[in-house]
Amino acid sequence: MRALIQRVSEASVRVDDEVIGQTGPGLLILFCAMQGDTPEQAEKMAAKITKLRIFKDDEGRMNRSLLDTGGRALVVSQFTLAADTRRGNRPGFSTAASPADGEALYRHFVTCLRELNVTTGEGKFGADMAVSLINDGPVTIWMDDQD
Repeated sequence: MRALIQRVSEASVRVDDEVIGQTGPGLLILFCAMQGDTPEQAEKMAAKITKLRIFKDDEGRMNRSLLDTGGRALVVSQFTLAADTRRGNRPGFSTAASPADGEALYRHFVTCLRELNVTTGEGKFGADMAVSLINDGPVTIWMDDQD
């Protein structure tokens, strides 16, 4: 399981020119399920992300979490995070979860964030999406489930 986490001032996702998900201050989370990933890994990743101290405190230090700030999240599925670029010039995606497993884990991850009291918007699994964001900092963090 992989996630690319971006601290944002705002973010939105569109499908067919319609905004289907958005957030104000908080996180944009690009999420990828890999072959063999489990619901327990999604739960662990959701809990870890909500506790990451990547928001500024009163002294300007990154010392507050999404839970501390009451921030929101926007989660977008992105199987391309599974890209293998070691051979040739065309990325391979064979390590990504199957579409059925990927969607189930994506939905479970979103549910976990909501159960942790994070207001969470989402993209549309498998759709061609246009994502817009204003990266705050910028702060961008790569996370694998083994982190």
